[in-house]
Amino acid sequence: MSSAALERAPLIAGNLYDKYHTRNPVARRLMAGFLGSFDQLLDLRPGEGVLEVGCGEGYLLERLRRRNPKARLAGLDLSREIVRLAFRQVCPGTPLLQASACQLPIGDQSWEVVVACEVLEHLDQPRQALAELARVCRRGCLLSVPREPFWSLANLARGKYLGRLGNTPGHVQQWGRRGFVELAAEFFTVEKVSSPFPWTMIWGTKR
Repeated sequence: MSSAALERAPLIAGNLYDKYHTRNPVARRLMAGFLGSFDQLLDLRPGEGVLEVGCGEGYLLERLRRRNPKARLAGLDLSREIVRLAFRQVCPGTPLLQASACQLPIGDQSWEVVVACEVLEHLDQPRQALAELARVCRRGCLLSVPREPFWSLANLARGKYLGRLGNTPGHVQQWGRRGFVELAAEFFTVEKVSSPFPWTMIWGTKR
């Protein structure tokens, strides 16, 4: 991706605080549940590669690198600033790309495993993105989204986004556990589902 293309890339809302390094004890406990489910559901075999779509600041990529030092890793995000930040601070040496989840500049079945955590709720066309994830993955995909209405209720309980009824800025889609499982099943064979509060996380395999 050229520097000119990066400069033209749009930004999206969503990363309003660093949940991976928060000192809030409640938030830390919730993130421990999220990461525990991530580790448990991700079915990564030796020598396989992982593409993270919507990699953000790169913290999950770094977690994957530490736990699977021989794995081939790459990531992409819509935000040019986030891509630069991830490469500079967290993932130096890891291939990172600015691109949209709805139009991946990647060949069919290029990656054994694809990860898209906290991405689909930001998209106007989540089915288009899921079709792209299914296209580029060879074996399986790990997905997660906030589980509603619990996510918004938790925001209201801590006095956040009251005028939006607790909905996080940038979240344009909302799913309960059942609704998200049914959506994922349109594109993948759903093998495992976890509900670390307040998320839904799915491991699905290629059809």
